[in-house]
Amino acid sequence: MVRTQISLDEKEYALEKKEAKTLGISVAELIRRSLRKSLSLPRQQPWMRYIGMVESGDPNSSLNIDAIVYGHKD
Repeated sequence: MVRTQISLDEKEYALEKKEAKTLGISVAELIRRSLRKSLSLPRQQPWMRYIGMVESGDPNSSLNIDAIVYGHKD
């Protein structure tokens, strides 16, 4: 693990500390989790943005799944 230092204003720190206490974790762990969450989104596969979708409204969407997920191919 690499150690780093950040600066927060007093209000940000108070909010972080309160949230960490609510979750029963350290401020450092809360910040690590927040960072992991924000960094993981761009690395997800394109299909991940469709998790939780129940229906697209198009009864033939399963026939066009590549175009729906990856965009139209020329």
